[in-house]
Amino acid sequence: MKHLGTSIIFYNRSHQVLLVLRDNIPTIPYPGLWNLPGGHIEDNETAKECIVREMREEIEVNAEGCRLFRVYEFSDRTEHVFMQLADFDLKNITLHEGQMLRWFSGNEADHVELAYGFDEVLADYFNSQPGEC
Repeated sequence: MKHLGTSIIFYNRSHQVLLVLRDNIPTIPYPGLWNLPGGHIEDNETAKECIVREMREEIEVNAEGCRLFRVYEFSDRTEHVFMQLADFDLKNITLHEGQMLRWFSGNEADHVELAYGFDEVLADYFNSQPGEC
């Protein structure tokens, strides 16, 4: 049975998206790859409640103002992808999961290996933003 997941595209005024570098632990899926922040939906939790909780837990950020971008049906999961404007100064973010955070332009994101099929998600996101890359 497919599990339910959520992720979020935090984007800034420079038309970049925030990615997290996954921990480099061989026993986790996609160790050492870039990823959108997110997590698994728990029982009796909505997708939006999940992404708000996960962002509080993982990077101590309030994502209550996010809006749904799209829902994706991947082979292993249904992924609810949210988006929110966020001009974070990464020096002020406390990271509890992963190795580091970094802002990526569309061109830069095209040239890194992304976990969980998020290359498709980011391609859709950047293609839906006229004049932004």
